[in-house]
Amino acid sequence: MNQSIKDKIVAVCEAKIKAKGENVGVSFYAFFANKNDNPELLMEVATWWIQTYQLNHFEKAVKIKDLILKV
Repeated sequence: MNQSIKDKIVAVCEAKIKAKGENVGVSFYAFFANKNDNPELLMEVATWWIQTYQLNHFEKAVKIKDLILKV
């Protein structure tokens, strides 16, 4: 994944954690607009989420942030 999407994922996770606490969950759709304007990037993140890490649809934002920071 490129640095831009990694930064966005971290920022979204941090914002959700700040707003709702450390137990807040996110799905990979949280990092994209409601439009499918970048299907290649969406599929790259979905592949990372579903195939690489075999994550559930919703995961704790703190977990996703930690995983992204390791990539």
